[in-house]
Amino acid sequence: MSYLETTAQFYSQVAETPEVGLCCVQSSPLQLPELKIPLLMQQMNYGCGTTVHPAELAGQPNVLYVGVGGGLEALQFAYFSRKPGAVIAVDPVAEMREAAAQNLELAEQDNPWFHCNFVEIRNGDAFALPVPDASVDVVAQNCLFNIFEPQDLMRALKEAHRVLKPNGRLIMSDPIATRPIPLHLQQDERLRAMCLSGALTYEEYTQCLIDAGFGQIEVRARRPYRLLDRQTYNLDQSLLLESLDSVSFKVPIPADGACIFTGKTAIYSGTENALDDQAGHWMQRGVPLAVCDKTARNLGDRFPAEVLVTDSTWHYSGGGCC
Repeated sequence: MSYLETTAQFYSQVAETPEVGLCCVQSSPLQLPELKIPLLMQQMNYGCGTTVHPAELAGQPNVLYVGVGGGLEALQFAYFSRKPGAVIAVDPVAEMREAAAQNLELAEQDNPWFHCNFVEIRNGDAFALPVPDASVDVVAQNCLFNIFEPQDLMRALKEAHRVLKPNGRLIMSDPIATRPIPLHLQQDERLRAMCLSGALTYEEYTQCLIDAGFGQIEVRARRPYRLLDRQTYNLDQSLLLESLDSVSFKVPIPADGACIFTGKTAIYSGTENALDDQAGHWMQRGVPLAVCDKTARNLGDRFPAEVLVTDSTWHYSGGGCC
């Protein structure tokens, strides 16, 4: 049985019998005014973070959600779009599609603003999304792509890139590993299905996004997720997994490389009122300017005595240099 078959079997089981805390034991659903989330939907919150960032959802975007789960984030996306068919939720597991549909019916009873036709649930998978090229504003997935082996991950990322409109956004939340995961854990298909052994390092993860064609990546959050202890997982030393929330934009990759924003700023402290680096960045003296990691590195190299570059906060919500 392949790891994809194991994953499908595993999620058909947890669709029929919810496993509370399967992924994210410490997170709770985003709280929004006049949004009530059914208890069963909360119990099926099989994600490691969140892909619902209000700043990304202005203008009633069309959203393609990959891996419907219990329907929680599909409901949250519908909160912002509020029109028939604005959210398409795709899942290859029939039991999960059925459970999500039932949960959305419960949500309709509790939320006067919501109608089930706001979310269209379709059979499909991440490798063959059932929508045309350049047809959606947002693609989102939560704790799914980390299950894939590297070649399948690239297929999924390129497929997301295909269906996004120009300037569209891929919103993701996945575990990442603070060091490479040993082979014996990677080959454990059930641990992979449980989002515990397929995680890439941060550097590998972001490079995959760039290789798929995304020219700008923004980190919304990075925090501890799970600890794989030495005894249980047969490790020389315990291995920390982190949860990474990111937004990747379908824009061309600049000639000097993709822009990755991790919350760094650059602060000019020279004798003039401002610094123009002749590369598109104008800094007022003493005022932090949000910059991507590439720009931070360039400014630090060019103006080491005049520009202070701060560390990554691993939280970025727009604005700045690029």
